[in-house]
Formats: sequence, C-alpha cells, structure tokens
Amino acid sequence: MKWQDYIVSDKQILLGKPTIKGTRLSVELILELLESGWNEKQILEAYPSLSENSMRAVFAYLKDCLQQELYFPISA
Repeated sequence: MKWQDYIVSDKQILLGKPTIKGTRLSVELILELLESGWNEKQILEAYPSLSENSMRAVFAYLKDCLQQELYFPISA
C-alpha cells in the first residue's frame, strides 16, 4: 500500500496535520477514536468519506514514521 495516495498534509487544513485526502479527518483523530475503543466498522459508519484503504493507510503511514525514527523515545 502506498499511504501517500490516501494521506496528505496541507498547511491550509488543520495547520498541516496529516489528514485523509479529500477530508478534514486527521490521522490523529482516527488514532484517538481507536484508542477510545471504537473499531474500524464504527469509524467507517460514522465517517462515510473514509474507506477501508484509507484506514489501512493510517497504519502504513505510522509504520513509515517509525521506520524513519519519527517518534518519541520511551524512557524506562
């Protein structure tokens, strides 16, 4: 999967936060919903502009961020 087909960053939208292309839904919001206990089906029903592929793109994006070491170190 090429997450760049689904996730964009535009300084005019949500101050440049990564968002799902064609929406104002941020990667951060998707992660907050999942953290709050929502499942993929609930998110897709609540936000019909999302697709299963755009949901997968969120995780592909995060994987690339981690591989590029764009994360906060966890202190022991």
